[in-house]
Amino acid sequence: MEKLENTRFRTVHCACIHAGEGFTLLEVMISLAIVGGLLITLLYTLNYNLGIAERHRVITISTHLAKEKMYEMERKPATGKGQFPEPYSGFSYETNVKDSLFPGMSEISVKVKNAKEEFALSELVKKAK
Repeated sequence: MEKLENTRFRTVHCACIHAGEGFTLLEVMISLAIVGGLLITLLYTLNYNLGIAERHRVITISTHLAKEKMYEMERKPATGKGQFPEPYSGFSYETNVKDSLFPGMSEISVKVKNAKEEFALSELVKKAK
């Protein structure tokens, strides 16, 4: 009889262990909420950093284009507007020449624009005679 009771106890004990294994629905839902929150934070951060990188790219290109146009203006100052050739067709420029407060000097300025940003350079040069 004693042997039979030990067998019964072991069977009940094993059934309790198997019933407690696994995760409850509440635990799964909480873990999914945590993972979802982390993913949203990660995507927001990635999107923010990509926006900053794009803005820096546009500012860098605008700076180089404005410097190039400024070098042209130093040799032959002229007021005008236009578009840059490919691959910078999304950028436009506006040049301006005006007298400065200093005698014998002109102020030349270049504005480079695209859809989102505007970059301007100005410089004093000796007036052409």
